[in-house]
Amino acid sequence: MNSADHDRPGLLSNAASLFGSRKAEQKLLFLTGVYTLAGMLVIFLTMPGATGRIALQAGLATVAGFFLVHIYWHFTGFKGDCFLLPVTAVLSATGLVFLFRLNSAYGTRQFIWLLAALLALLLTTRLLKDFRFLGDYKYIYALVGLVALILPIFFGREQGGAKSWLDFGLFQFQPSEFVKILVVLFLASFLDENKEALAAGTRSVGWLNIPSPQEWAPLVVMWGVSLLLLVFQKDLGTALIYFGTFLAMVYVATSRIVYAVFGMGLFLTGASASYFLFDHVRSRVEIWLNPWPLIDTTGYQVIQSIFAIGSGGVIGAGLGQGFPNLIPAVHTDFIFAAICEEMGLAGGVSVIILFMIFVYRGIKIALKTKDDFASLAAAGLTALLGLQAFIILAGVTKMLPLTGVTLPYMSYGGSSLVANFILLGLLLNISHEAEMRL
Repeated sequence: MNSADHDRPGLLSNAASLFGSRKAEQKLLFLTGVYTLAGMLVIFLTMPGATGRIALQAGLATVAGFFLVHIYWHFTGFKGDCFLLPVTAVLSATGLVFLFRLNSAYGTRQFIWLLAALLALLLTTRLLKDFRFLGDYKYIYALVGLVALILPIFFGREQGGAKSWLDFGLFQFQPSEFVKILVVLFLASFLDENKEALAAGTRSVGWLNIPSPQEWAPLVVMWGVSLLLLVFQKDLGTALIYFGTFLAMVYVATSRIVYAVFGMGLFLTGASASYFLFDHVRSRVEIWLNPWPLIDTTGYQVIQSIFAIGSGGVIGAGLGQGFPNLIPAVHTDFIFAAICEEMGLAGGVSVIILFMIFVYRGIKIALKTKDDFASLAAAGLTALLGLQAFIILAGVTKMLPLTGVTLPYMSYGGSSLVANFILLGLLLNISHEAEMRL
């Protein structure tokens, strides 16, 4: 046996130690910090005056904020996944840079919300580290979530075509962003208790074994909640995310494709009926099929988005060199179009790859944990974020009807940003528990 054979176990051990500790996270956050400050420096040089100074200071504070979270986890022995925070940091920093480039007021407000989101992440990983107890309160989640969804129908403010906002004067709040997490926790707890009955069935109808009505009830309730959102809040995107996450979790719990197919059939039936009954649904579909006759009205944004993505080419026009402000909602739904215009295909593909890495790490966490409730919750949270990213990216590029949801961690919006950082914290808590049990 030569010396290389002796050294190999040591090298493997060192590599495992590097990626098993928070050193990998530290190194990746350092690279993210350089990337963030480079972007803010460009803003500082191209937008002299107060805007440039505020952007540079916000960049420094953002980098410091992510490092403080990392340092806290390092000294408290937190074992959560080391790659999710850097991935989230890159997505958040990219969104922040582009918001300052588009409008300094949006950038400043998003920076304040980002600090609040980091605090929410820290509190989630501190106060909810023992994740398992969350499975005991499923009916409280259902009740709170239902009330939170109904409130905007009566007291909400319509914005961007959806009546899903509560106006508190100083700020606006979108309950559906937080209800998404409650839905995942409720379903994880319910499916953990009933997955055997759902998988095997308790009665036979011909050749098919089906569960009793008690086990079917959540499917019908989720279908109703999705249509409630679609019809009364006009929030097609959130309805799609809720129902898609539900079907993904049912499939993970039971491994029965028949539930997913039947659920899709239910949703398509409801959506088809909505197309004929409601103008706002019909308008979204018509824009998707052929926006060109509507270029001066409802199709304007989608067409400007396609122009922006196409004009970016492979490497983009450069930060600050494009015309993304021609898209009215570029800071929310269409921030991906602005990124493609100024960072090109390379920038757009990089964003998609980062979301794919996030989903990959989330699936690994779901597979690694031995607790069924935690595994289902991890799968649901991952499906939730992945579906939201896919639905808005597909809407901006005209693969699907535009649904008006935010691009997670990147679009302007405090409710979305804070909710998605809480989602990240819950996912990391599941990862921490899985590592502690090894």
